[in-house]
Amino acid sequence: MRFQDAAPDARAIVYAGIQADPLVGRLAELLESASAAQLVLARAVMNGETTDAETWRIMVPGCFPDEHSEAILAASLAVAGRGEQVRSQFRGAIVEALVERLLRRRVPVASAVRRERRVLFDGVRAEIHPYDVTVESAGRAEAYDCKWGARGINADVLHQLDDARQHAADEEEPLLVGLVVFDTRLACLVRLERTTAPHQATRLITIETLAGLARTRP
Repeated sequence: MRFQDAAPDARAIVYAGIQADPLVGRLAELLESASAAQLVLARAVMNGETTDAETWRIMVPGCFPDEHSEAILAASLAVAGRGEQVRSQFRGAIVEALVERLLRRRVPVASAVRRERRVLFDGVRAEIHPYDVTVESAGRAEAYDCKWGARGINADVLHQLDDARQHAADEEEPLLVGLVVFDTRLACLVRLERTTAPHQATRLITIETLAGLARTRP
């Protein structure tokens, strides 16, 4: 088992620009230490239903007044104010950046956490699409696919994760695979009930359990 950078294509070049936007890094930093309620607030605001700050303060009174919540609200509103297509790309990049930050708090060597990497196995055709975040530590490798919402969960993603786990096992290499969804666990479970794709051995991380990525690996 080995890791490789994703092939640079037009999509990757455009997305790299979004990943490098200061707003993405700012929100990832804010959400890294956010409470579950603040994570839900950020998700709701970034969905773009309204860009009126006072409306959100009234709708989520438990988060206010609070300086950290105000910072999250302001940054999330900046994302919500973008066009639908751009907003969608920003949200995905924010989830990936957040996962990267959380994993680096746990992994002894921060440089072992990488973005946009493929996992290769001898004699197995490589997947075209890379994994969003990987931990490339000998004997303790991890591969994560990140989604903004439960609707992003599909059979292709689940098969790719489970296939990688099985191929690693065939090579007697442990590989933890996970699906990180910036949505509630209930929404994800409802979505998973509708698919026959294998997912029992895939770790599911949702808004409620995001902080666990920074703690000891299961």
